[in-house]
Amino acid sequence: MDSISSRIQQVQPSLTLAVTNQAKAMAARGEEVYGLAGGEPEIDTPEHIKAAAMVAMQEGRTKYTPASGIPELREALATKLLDDNKLTYDPKQICVTAGAKMACFNAILAMVEEGDEVIIPTPYWVSYPEMVRLAGGKPVMVETKESDGWKLTAEQFEEAMTPATKMVILNSPSNPTGAVYTEEELRAIGEVALYEDIVILSDEIYEKLVYGEAKHISIASLSDELYNLTITVNGFSKAYAMTGWRLGYTAAPEPIAQAISKIQSHTVSNATTFAQYGGLAALQGDQNFLGDLREEYDGRRQFMMARLQGIHNIRVVEPKGAFYFFVYTGQLGIKSQNLCDKLLSRYRVAAIPGIAFGYDEGLRLSYCTTLDVLNEGLTRFEQFCREH
Repeated sequence: MDSISSRIQQVQPSLTLAVTNQAKAMAARGEEVYGLAGGEPEIDTPEHIKAAAMVAMQEGRTKYTPASGIPELREALATKLLDDNKLTYDPKQICVTAGAKMACFNAILAMVEEGDEVIIPTPYWVSYPEMVRLAGGKPVMVETKESDGWKLTAEQFEEAMTPATKMVILNSPSNPTGAVYTEEELRAIGEVALYEDIVILSDEIYEKLVYGEAKHISIASLSDELYNLTITVNGFSKAYAMTGWRLGYTAAPEPIAQAISKIQSHTVSNATTFAQYGGLAALQGDQNFLGDLREEYDGRRQFMMARLQGIHNIRVVEPKGAFYFFVYTGQLGIKSQNLCDKLLSRYRVAAIPGIAFGYDEGLRLSYCTTLDVLNEGLTRFEQFCREH
């Protein structure tokens, strides 16, 4: 039997999925588990979205679509990007994908050559470096600082660049830190990218979950030059509680959009047809629930912040977006994987080890769960910290 390809052997399994699967298996066995690891809203998909998908199936809309998605959805996305993000895209510049994760991978695959370097701020979303490796590129990790709010600075970006640098990945709001880049910070990073003609992959999947005075800004909206260098990635999973629907999209300059569509035509053909009609209903339906969802998460965010600040041997930076806290645990003297294993096996609390995000002295806690689970999980986490 031939050996597995060296490219695949370099890729690590997703620790985030491994932990959540382990927690779900324990719960299925009847064990009490307090899940603070999840990366998906606990609420169900809104009824009008599910109804639209069911109508589409009943009406026979179950066949192939164009590789880039049904025209109606791409037009609705173009309207959304203009209204929400101040971005003008023709529908042909938009590609509907099987989840924002696939959108990121398609974008990387379209742009990265063998040996190209891609700058990734650490802590990073677990899949970015693995996607770069799968494309034959080299991930270059740049460790951000707690004192900078876990955000890449223009100076760090410039120092990390080499002649081989092809792309930089920005995730705002961020998974796992909840960091939200300001317009000033994005402009400074954009100036560096423009100077060296470096492609920007802007992952904006958490854009609807921004709190307080923070504002989400699409870097591609800041100038025509940045627009022409940026691939914007987004999706329906987080804002519309559609994680299992696997529906995302890219918006990019036309040559890049064509390349992404070409990739999709030879991989999945198209995103699931009736899911696309659900996505169309999500965009065209009542958006008031988004404000309610954001308000609910903001309340949990503030509750969690107050609880974590009361634990003396950890540190947290207040997250401005998404639904995570990245907790510095270096003072506990335990590597993150060992810490989370003990936390789950002994205290029945599921959390994601920081090593999954390239930072071994921390862990990610999620507040997209019920307040009861959040309260008990934090009580047990505090007990763990006291005893270690």
